[in-house]
Amino acid sequence: MPSHSQSVTIIGTGSYAPTNIVTNDDMAKFVDTSDEWIRSRSGIGARHFAATDETTSDMACIAGRRAIEAAGIDRSEIDLIIVATMTPDMPFPSTACLVQSKLMLPNVTTFDMQAACSGFVYGLSVANSMLLSGNFKNALVIGAEKMSGILDFEDRTTCVLFGDGAGAAVLTATETAEKVGILGALGGADGSAPSLLQQPGGGSAMPATNESIAGRQHFLKMNGKEIFKSAVRVMGQASTDIIEQMGYSPEDLNLVIPHQANMRIIESLAKRLSIPMEKFHNNLDRYGNTSAASVPIALDEAYRAGRIQSGDLVLLVAFGAGLTWASTLIRWQ
Repeated sequence: MPSHSQSVTIIGTGSYAPTNIVTNDDMAKFVDTSDEWIRSRSGIGARHFAATDETTSDMACIAGRRAIEAAGIDRSEIDLIIVATMTPDMPFPSTACLVQSKLMLPNVTTFDMQAACSGFVYGLSVANSMLLSGNFKNALVIGAEKMSGILDFEDRTTCVLFGDGAGAAVLTATETAEKVGILGALGGADGSAPSLLQQPGGGSAMPATNESIAGRQHFLKMNGKEIFKSAVRVMGQASTDIIEQMGYSPEDLNLVIPHQANMRIIESLAKRLSIPMEKFHNNLDRYGNTSAASVPIALDEAYRAGRIQSGDLVLLVAFGAGLTWASTLIRWQ
């Protein structure tokens, strides 16, 4: 008789991007930039911007609904909701609570997770642990962002990099004859230099005032050069660490889904892992950096395109403001 173990597997994915597509040429109409300038520095060609009245929870709901439909379960079977976002509808209540209500899901454990662009991968790790505890059966993990709401369109070095959207996954705990699904996860943070990537205004350190608004402190601020150097280092380390911890080598990977922030960062990761770019799923050119929505949108896209098959070894890896980083290794089933 084979031995049985508890595994947490992804049984459905979904994603959503607003219908408003903004190309680099469109950006150049109101920002001092050009398609060549943006592409050469980031690899981005277009991004999606939400409508004025379209909220983070609205986008999260669509992605979540699609993931539940793909999972083939009734929404009443969801008993855990985690929404990763750094652009919530409001400081409180949580965006996850708004999603729970809009999806008309049962009265379940529901909360937001804020780890910036690493949020969804952090969320998978947390959901994995909660499901393995035996107290939950099915989790809906969503990464959703309305980055356009915090962009400073007078700062051409940052506003051209980001976009809006949402991605989601349904996870379930099952008894399996061998370990499949989420094999392992790790995360980390270094909060010693928060000014590298931050939104200074709006919290207890800098409540909204006429002065903070006039000083444009409620927009995203980023030191792109330093973030780039940190991202290359931590993405590589988080990837090699989880691969080695689980007893594999980079050559064993079938697909890598990295945070979609900058094509040069992704190329540096491929070089560090010594695996070809063909093993990476990239949609940066069409979405830009959608923060916590980046990895789940790419995951859903890759799965629906047939790039992930049962038995494949898939690596998810991300970094974000904080600085935070996280990686997850999945044996797909």
